[in-house]
Amino acid sequence: MSITIAIPESIERQLQQEWGDLDRKALEALAIEGYRSEALSAGQVAELLGLSVIETEAFLKEHGVDLLLTIEDFERDQAALKKSHAQ
Repeated sequence: MSITIAIPESIERQLQQEWGDLDRKALEALAIEGYRSEALSAGQVAELLGLSVIETEAFLKEHGVDLLLTIEDFERDQAALKKSHAQ
């Protein structure tokens, strides 16, 4: 799926100067909010961003997001990662 966000060009230029790759920043923001709201598991965040589990934990901590892992989350994340690596 592809999502398009329309923003004024002046704001786009300003944000690109500050943040660089806006597509990546938007994807990261979506992943962070998805995890915070518990709509996404850590494994799904890892898959979405192309990160390992350890990189994902570091990414979330870096952005001030507490890890919400339960045993079920861990098992689901492991299964999702195995599936993504098998493809």
